[in-house]
Amino acid sequence: MTNTAEGLIGLLDLEQIELNIFRGRSPDESLQRVFGGQVAGQALVAAGRTTDGERPVHSLHAYFLRPGRPGVPIVYQVERVRDGRSFTTRRVVAVQQGRTIFNLTASFHLPEPGIEQQLPMPQVPTPEKLPTLTDELRENLGALPETLERMALRQPFDIRYVDRLRWSKDELEGVEPRSAVWMRAMGTLGDDPLIHTCALTYASDMMLLDAVRVPVEPLWGSRGFDIASLDHAMWFHRPFRADEWFLYEQESPIATGARGLARGQIFDREGKLLVSVMQEGLFRPREGSATEA
Repeated sequence: MTNTAEGLIGLLDLEQIELNIFRGRSPDESLQRVFGGQVAGQALVAAGRTTDGERPVHSLHAYFLRPGRPGVPIVYQVERVRDGRSFTTRRVVAVQQGRTIFNLTASFHLPEPGIEQQLPMPQVPTPEKLPTLTDELRENLGALPETLERMALRQPFDIRYVDRLRWSKDELEGVEPRSAVWMRAMGTLGDDPLIHTCALTYASDMMLLDAVRVPVEPLWGSRGFDIASLDHAMWFHRPFRADEWFLYEQESPIATGARGLARGQIFDREGKLLVSVMQEGLFRPREGSATEA
């Protein structure tokens, strides 16, 4: 197992400090705030650890309320809202230094037979035909800045953009608000389905808002906006492994009023739709600040 996979598993391995209270570590990194996908993934672990494990999560709805501080532990308080015959509901509040920074509601469903249909996956190149994100950055930037080099070394996912990255505003003319990447964990994540679900939850927040920015500015380089995730929703349709390739297709139907809406679909290599995602983000011009909405 690679260090990055072990690091992701360790990040999702919460300490239980009371019956419904868990503590997660937050890496001390050179970031202004804790990565939102980390908090969402850890909160989902906390919720899942209070269930019997027989019902996989089928949906989550979450709000990012305050920026978390890197290096400071986060406490997750779980409320056992309901344990029904088919559905289990949990509410999680994430607290850091006495302040609520995030809340999540997750629903778990006992698998049962029903209607089977879906729209097809878009036709895109296979991941083997695409450069890794790190290779593409090195190709265009040469030696990576220290912050990007550290990020590349610790990156828990292999990321490959379906369309080559654009590096100047001249390349943006006529570009639609869409983006797509192939992803998989950088190593084996074991066989616990909850870990795979939480790892993909972590990954789902990594570039969903790219779709909002694509027509406006290059994704890598100087940024004209301060960006913050406001909320996040996911629907899990089928079992999956986050250490196998999945296609994360994203689009932004609208951006207005300093907010951009993005929606994503996650497919496996066979074209089965695994997960649907929605997120709204705050986009403030650089002269403002998005550290707290």
